[in-house]
Amino acid sequence: MPMFYVGDMPDWIATLSLIFGGCCSNALTLEQLTSQYPQSGTLITFAQFLFISIYGLSNLLTFSPLPRLKTRHVPVRLLLLQALLLCLVSLLNNAAFAYHIPMPVHIIFRSGGLVISMLMGRLILGRRYTLLQTVSVLLVTTGILLTTLSASRPKHSASPAEAGPETHISSYAVGIAILTLALVLSGLLGIVQDGTYSRYVRAPAHPQKQSSGSVPGKDAANADAPVPWQESLFYLHFFSMPMFVFLRKDLASQFRVLNAGPRVELSLPIPHRLFPEMSSSTLSEHSWMLSVPAPYIPLLLNTVTQVLCVSGVHRLTARVTSLTVTLVLAVRKAASLIISVVLFSSAGRARMDERGLIMMWAGAALVFAGTIGYSLGAGSSGRQKIQKSKAE
Repeated sequence: MPMFYVGDMPDWIATLSLIFGGCCSNALTLEQLTSQYPQSGTLITFAQFLFISIYGLSNLLTFSPLPRLKTRHVPVRLLLLQALLLCLVSLLNNAAFAYHIPMPVHIIFRSGGLVISMLMGRLILGRRYTLLQTVSVLLVTTGILLTTLSASRPKHSASPAEAGPETHISSYAVGIAILTLALVLSGLLGIVQDGTYSRYVRAPAHPQKQSSGSVPGKDAANADAPVPWQESLFYLHFFSMPMFVFLRKDLASQFRVLNAGPRVELSLPIPHRLFPEMSSSTLSEHSWMLSVPAPYIPLLLNTVTQVLCVSGVHRLTARVTSLTVTLVLAVRKAASLIISVVLFSSAGRARMDERGLIMMWAGAALVFAGTIGYSLGAGSSGRQKIQKSKAE
């Protein structure tokens, strides 16, 4: 488990604020957009990656003596591998909305990253886990099964024109398969990122010498090197952009659907400096009217909040192991679930019956109880290793 120091408190507060504020807001805008346009997953992912690449470029550009990118910490081959995994995970997660996957189930199912992290840690890295950790993972697995089954119980419609239950279940199964593949790739991405940061970024910690926003191992003398999390944020999204060339037909069709949606009129005030000869009272009575498709507003909000969300996640990844990142994100998903179901409960109840809601909440409780148990088990295991090393 990571060690906390008073000097690091501002950076931890900023990191957690970005994760909980940005990611929860992002989940709300994503639910609003995908509930009306469930087939727009590829376009949403493209907009997110493009916006983040532009934002990340501003942090890595230097103009001395000519415009160029700052010196990298990590080799290109590892960045390309992470970019491929990240792009696939993002595309698969957003594509699942087209297969009748409700947002609460989407959130809880992705909490299964804890299970994947444990399995991959044991199979690939040869790690051992305590009894408390193993039991906690079983709780999480049971919770995920209950939650995913809850949404496969839709209310029976009185309209015979609607598709039958077999069609719904078949489509739902495809969506779950997509999320399962995304979960496996996400676990693999966590292992690759953990190994990359451990080798090229982290070093024996000297927390008292760190400044806010830095990470252990950051060489203060190397002013040309970017902050590691900013480097990862940019390259992983920028290197993913060429992959959308293969999805250009889907992007074009989804863009046409959003562009054909209902339009909204936005009133933009006229700046006084553009027309100094006109009085302020006259200008206040006039404004520029801009007509834009209504879906563009939640799409823009989603891309902006995604920048905040992934910035917090990358800051956290640069400091701690993939296990700790998974735990923090699981707690964040709990907050998103509460906001989604409690504040927008009418949408959730419209998709499932009363028994389905009970199953979903029971599954959510097991997932988060297992997450807490796993965290306690990891902390106990870490302390035992420290005591053993001291004894030797």
